[in-house]
Amino acid sequence: MTGDHARPCGEDAASLNALLDGELDAANSLRCETHVAHCPACAAELDRLRAVRDLLARDGVVWRAPATLRARILASLAEEAGRTSSDGEVAAGWTRAPIGWVSRLRDGATRWRALPAGLALAASLALAVLVIRPGEAPDLASQLVSGHVRSLLADHLTDVRTSDQHTVKPWFSGKTDFSPPVVDLDDRGFTLVGGRLDYIENRVVVALIYRRRKHVINLFLWPSEGSRPTASAREGFNILGWQQAGLAFWAISDLNAVELKEFQDDFVERSPH
Repeated sequence: MTGDHARPCGEDAASLNALLDGELDAANSLRCETHVAHCPACAAELDRLRAVRDLLARDGVVWRAPATLRARILASLAEEAGRTSSDGEVAAGWTRAPIGWVSRLRDGATRWRALPAGLALAASLALAVLVIRPGEAPDLASQLVSGHVRSLLADHLTDVRTSDQHTVKPWFSGKTDFSPPVVDLDDRGFTLVGGRLDYIENRVVVALIYRRRKHVINLFLWPSEGSRPTASAREGFNILGWQQAGLAFWAISDLNAVELKEFQDDFVERSPH
């Protein structure tokens, strides 16, 4: 904070995009919001960023690929990632992604949101191919992290965006071979944002999206095939799995583990058994 209100201030200005996109943790979000409340320049810049985002989201500006097309692309990527060359060596030009690639991919999400939707989607899909070594099938946790991070890129969070559970649930009819439970948890502090299709474990799955303050929760679900429920952490995200009514559920978020468990308990309590 420099006291110069002619332009946004240093570190806080750099945090404005992350604040707008809900990517800051609670401490940094509070710090940034406090600064904006007392800095006219940063407040004006935040308003400008909101206006640009709203403009780009208008019909006729943003183009959304059909959910079925996105599912086919993701299926093709997963198939390509599992191929090996005839001699078992990695194909020329392919290299193992360094540890921490998800962190760098997540860090680039804000910059990519400024790109046209089609170009940003192409960039995220290209990275998804490059970071998986052919012949190396990613484990479930890695797939969940990839799906979560991918959803935060290029305005890719939802195919159907609404907080009405009675709109989200019917949207999946005919798109999946099962009917997902969709529950309203707004009174518990978990707001339904919408839903989309994704690709995990070599199949099209349902993803329900909830928010807890600035934190996004992706809840992936599909028919259970004996997956072992577990809790873990990967690349800064908490992952919580459980089974219910013949379905496997996997919640992933940068929300702390205690509140993610509260989300699980509330969801189980409200959903049909």
